[in-house]
Order: sequence, then C-alpha cells, then structure tokens
Amino acid sequence: MNKNSERTPRETVEFLDRYIVGQNEAKKSVAIALRNRWRRMQVPDDLQEEISPKNIIMIGPTGVGKTEIARRIAKLEGAPFLKVEASKFTEVGYVGRDVESIVRDLAEIAIGLIKTEKAEEVKEKAESQAVERLLDLLVPPQDLGTEPDGSFRDGSALRESFHKKLLAGELDHRMVEVHVEKSGSSAGIEFFPVTGSDSMDMNLKDMMSKLMPRHSKAQKVTVAEAKKLLTAEESEQLIDQEELSFEVVRRVENSGIVFLDEIDKIASKAGGGNQGEVSREGVQRDLLPIVEGSRVNTKYGPILTDHILFIAAGAFHVAKPSDLIPELQGRFPIRVELKSLKKEEFVRILTEPNNSLVRQYIELMKTEGVKLSFTDEAIESLAQLATEVNEQTENIGARRLHSILEKLLEEVSFSAPEIEGQEINITPDYVMERLSGIVANRDLSRYIL
Repeated sequence: MNKNSERTPRETVEFLDRYIVGQNEAKKSVAIALRNRWRRMQVPDDLQEEISPKNIIMIGPTGVGKTEIARRIAKLEGAPFLKVEASKFTEVGYVGRDVESIVRDLAEIAIGLIKTEKAEEVKEKAESQAVERLLDLLVPPQDLGTEPDGSFRDGSALRESFHKKLLAGELDHRMVEVHVEKSGSSAGIEFFPVTGSDSMDMNLKDMMSKLMPRHSKAQKVTVAEAKKLLTAEESEQLIDQEELSFEVVRRVENSGIVFLDEIDKIASKAGGGNQGEVSREGVQRDLLPIVEGSRVNTKYGPILTDHILFIAAGAFHVAKPSDLIPELQGRFPIRVELKSLKKEEFVRILTEPNNSLVRQYIELMKTEGVKLSFTDEAIESLAQLATEVNEQTENIGARRLHSILEKLLEEVSFSAPEIEGQEINITPDYVMERLSGIVANRDLSRYIL
C-alpha cells in the first residue's frame, strides 16, 4: 500500500478541507474507508481476503463536491482512480460499453502512474546513459582521426570538454540526429473493434503489436530535446516489464478507486415496469459481479475486484437508493448525504481552498501584468448572486461560481494584453454593473449564467 495510507482519518479530512468546503460527513466516511484499507493489510493473512471494502453511496445534487472528494483522496493516495458514468453502460446483449472495461481502464491508469514512479527511480541512471549516447553523436570516434597503427586516437579530453558543455546546457540549441526506437504497432496501422468484445479486441491488438517488428526512426532535433527522447528510451529499457505488470495488478487490486457517477440513472423507479426499467436493472446486475468481487482478464494479467473501493454517487431526485436491486444495495453499506450549497459556503469556496477561484483568476491575470483584487464585499455579492441564480433556475451548486466569475471578468480577460500594468479592484458596484441586469432577467440568466 502507498505510504500515504498510513494517514489517520483526521489527517485525511484535514487534507480534504484544504480543497473542499463543508461536507464533513462525506469526508469522514471516505477517510474511514481509506484507513480500513490500511488496517486490512495489517491483519493476519487468513483474514485479509475476508475483509471487504466498505463501498459508499454519496447522495446529493450536482456541484456539491461528490466527484472532487473522490478525486482528491485518489491523488492523496497515489491510487489508480477512474470516474465512469453508470448510465453509459448497457446490459449484456445490447450495444454499449462492457462493465469489465472499468477494470481494464483502471489498469491503464495504473500503468501510467507506476511508469512515472519507476521512471523517477531510474532517472539518474537513464540520464547518464542518455548523455553517453549523445556524446557518441557529438564526438564520433571516426572524427578523431587514427593512429599510425590504425586505431582511433584517444579523444577523452575532447569528449570530457563536450561532456561539461552538455551538462552546463551550452549545447542545448545545437541540432543533432537521433534514432529513437518505435514499436511496430505505431507504424500507421490502426485497429478497429471487430469482435464485439472489449476483452478480445484488447487481446488482439496487444498480440498484433508484439508480432510487428520494432524499428528506429531518425529525428533531427535539438540536443535538449534529444536528451529527453533518449532518457525516456533508456528509462523504458531499465524498467522491468514483468515487474511492471505484477505491480499494475497489485496496485489495482489493493488501491484502485472507481467513482460510479449517475448511479441513480440506472435505479428502477418504484412502480416502473416498461422496457427501460428492465434495461436499468440489467445494467445493475452486470455491475454487481464487479462490485461484489470477480476476476477480470487484462493484458497485465487477471485482476480480482474484491478489494477495489467503489464510490457511487447520484442526485436521487426521482429514484431512491432503495430502488436499486437489493444485492447492489448490500454492496454499498455506507450512505452519506451531501448538503446543497448556500451563500456562506460560496463565500468560503471563493476564498478558502488552496485552489480557490479568486486566487486562480488573480494568478491568471498576473501573467498579463494585470493586478486583480477583490474586496470582501464583492465576494459576498458574488456568493449572493450565485445563490439567487441557483434558486431561480437549475441548482448546479458551486459550478455556478465558474459561470458568474467568467461573465464578470469577461471584459478584463479580453482586454488584459492591452492594459498591462493596470490595477483592477473588483467591488460590489463593479459586480452589480456587470451582472445585476442578467440576474434580474430570469430568462436571460437561464442561458447566460
């Protein structure tokens, strides 16, 4: 398990507080679920397989932080994280995505994470080998001339001189031709799904890519770019591919997190009985084995889904969690309700998080040499307007703040390159001047904000 898993639930909540306002109940549930993963790895081996993850259903309207909570804990853990919309899947026998593709997609995300980690581990050696290859290109032995006996002259002094210049970046803009290895599968051949099965298509593509010969392609690039290309190639060769596959399976099985959004869209509403309801129930039954625990074949090896953490989410405006089939309900024992956001939360969202929207816009304008600032009263006004528009039209939670701020600063963003050096202070009057007319006109705000 990742070392971050040793964080206490309180520390996890404190981390989430830096990015997400409120929703303490949901944060605590997720923090406990993460800690339970760490606890499972500490118990005797015979019990580890018996302890299943406590999957979570988050209930709440859009824009209140459901996805962000899941995304942030995955980042904290360094865990493979996949967000999928449950409504995008169809039951077996219909055209649509196969639910097993969830696990295969998670494996692809894991390989990216692990390759980055492994590349960091071998970075020093890979860079050293890349530099040696570059020196061979910059100071070829044949350019040094030969001794009377036919052997190449000792060019160690010249090579050392180039080595120092290379490390100092003095040769970065010099052009050099490098040969970088390419796999045969990328040589203009594209594979189209033909079998009707994600698994079979994946295996066919993988098999064909292995059969195709590998070749090198000559590229004329700067020394700086050549160093990056050669370092990447050396890293690839230094990483044990067999160990990589083993680590992918281990990471997905023990650390994988799947965020199943729009779970309410596949719930069969009470009293329903038409074909659509049957299809929804079919999707639930197809999802059940993955959530319950099954073996999915991937190109990295079979992956058991028994200990993947599933976090489902939905607004549940029409359907209720109890409308899900009983077997699926049983696999999501933890249910938390996220509250709708009001003015007070909007004020905090605009200012408190590390990545607050106000800070984002200030930094964006700073790149143009424009100094942007907001008064406390202006922030209060923006929060009040967001609340009013959400009440008058569709409630889209904190996402409303993005629309309002973008509209508020539209003219500043457009003119920024021409007003370099100016200071712009956003006041309540500025907010009202730019937005009051739109907010007052309910029909207009429906389309613009």
